[in-house]
Amino acid sequence: MKRALLVVDVQNDFCEGGSLPVAGGAEVAHDIARLLQRWLDKTPDSPAYDVVVASKDHHLDPGEHWAHEPDYVDSWPVHCKVGSDGEAFHPNLDPQPFDAIFLKGEHQAAYSAFEGRTTGGTGLGEWLRAHEIEEVDICGIATDHCVRASAIDAVAEGFTTSVLLDLCAGVAPETTAAALEQMRTAGVTVE
Repeated sequence: MKRALLVVDVQNDFCEGGSLPVAGGAEVAHDIARLLQRWLDKTPDSPAYDVVVASKDHHLDPGEHWAHEPDYVDSWPVHCKVGSDGEAFHPNLDPQPFDAIFLKGEHQAAYSAFEGRTTGGTGLGEWLRAHEIEEVDICGIATDHCVRASAIDAVAEGFTTSVLLDLCAGVAPETTAAALEQMRTAGVTVE
């Protein structure tokens, strides 16, 4: 079985110092980078990934997704605006050996990486199937939002899906616990 690693939204705005910081985001970026370096170096303990892909929040004008007085449920402060430093991958996420990057949320809210597309217009599910991927491991930010949505969609798309919890950061303990339960119920393995 061919296996992919999906790195979800490890961007400046979702790490400490960003407009929507998640505690531990910078550390998660560093830890994912260590995993990616082992994969590149093909060390004895390196993971067996056939491809490595990433998603990015990529907002031009997402409408009501942004608000001056956000409710932090359906509306949020301005974040990951195209061309801003906040939209960039966090500097701790180095190397970035991504076979493809999927951009999501240009004109509306988008939480799942499966809502994203390459600059050429290919969706994540289509891209993974074209590369004969059957298993997807997911890591990134935030466990209780975009990681959760991406994992549930991965199962719905027919992929055997695992979330690498030690390579994720969640917004709040309560919402993270609820997200873990939702993912398990959907058939996601949480490791």
